[in-house]
Order: sequence, then C-alpha cells, then structure tokens
Amino acid sequence: MCIDDLHPWHRSYDLPITTIALVQGLALGGGFEAALASTVVIAEESARMGFPEILFNLFPGMGAYSFLCRKVGRRITEELVTSGNTYTARQLFDLGVVDIVTPDGTGEAAVYSFVRKHSKAANGRRAIEQVRRDLDPITREELDRIVDTWVAAAMRLDERDLKMMDRLVRAQQRSLREQSDADEEQLAPNCAHGSQELVA
Repeated sequence: MCIDDLHPWHRSYDLPITTIALVQGLALGGGFEAALASTVVIAEESARMGFPEILFNLFPGMGAYSFLCRKVGRRITEELVTSGNTYTARQLFDLGVVDIVTPDGTGEAAVYSFVRKHSKAANGRRAIEQVRRDLDPITREELDRIVDTWVAAAMRLDERDLKMMDRLVRAQQRSLREQSDADEEQLAPNCAHGSQELVA
C-alpha cells in the first residue's frame, strides 16, 4: 500500500508536473521515505530526518534505498540507512539529499518561490526530470522485491528487537508531547495578549 502511493508520486504520476516535499519538524522512517520519493525536497532549518529501523534490526523497506541511491549513490545511501542517526536539514543538504534549506517558518514561502523561479523554464526542467527517471528508472518490480526482503527480515525479528522498537516508539511519542507542550506554552502569552486587545 505504501508503494501504491510512493511509486506514482516518484514518477510524478506520469504527468508533466514536478513533485515537491516540504519537511518541517521530524521525518523519520516512512516519513523520510515519502519525502525522498519527491522530485524536490525542501526542508526548514530545524527539520531532522533519519532512519531508525536499523536500531531494531530492520531497514526502511518502502523505497528509501532506491530513492537515495539514485540521488546520492550507494556509499552515502548505506551510511544513512545503517547509521540509525538523525540528521539535520543542513547535513542532508551538504550530502545532496535535501535540495533547499530554508529558515524555520519560511517553508511554504520557499515552495512558492521555487515554483515561481522554475516556472519560467518549466518545459525544459520537466524534460530533464523525465530524462533522469528514464536513465535510471525505479520500477514497481524493484520496489516489490525490496518489500519482499523487508517482510522476510521483519518476520525474523526477535523479542529483543521488538522491545527496542517499542522503546523507540515511546521515546518518539514523549518527544512529540514535549514539543506540543512547548508550542502551547509559546502560544499562551500571544493568546492572552490577543484576548486583552479584544477586551480593550
């Protein structure tokens, strides 16, 4: 089902369009893979991305290896997939994974800016993107074979691996709650100020 979504997106639905992913916050595992399936990846400065799967003895199985390998080569791909590290937007830009890094809060504006800038030569750009896809295509069959390997590996996970997976999920949930609480605290003074203005 993931491939049903990502493969057409990666191929721009076989239409004369450019797919763009905007990453804000965390994009781990499948979220990172979804971004990588795009033609262009734009990330805000504080965005962090990575593949934690190796920490619980698995690998990202819905296209990460294929998407990355076509973009940055096998050495960097294997480093990103096997390290278990989370990388900053700037680190991934330096590696050639992220195409544009923009300050926090300006992601959407960066997307519109990209569209405006490249619309002047849209025909040529889309032709180049098509050449890139045709020169080294990622086929549905390739992704299916990788998923088969992922399923076989997932079926071999042991109790220790599953416990590690559970710990990582709980840590991520805790981190998201803390971020949400911090966001609410930051909004509270603004809301109070707004309420005072309404009363005045």
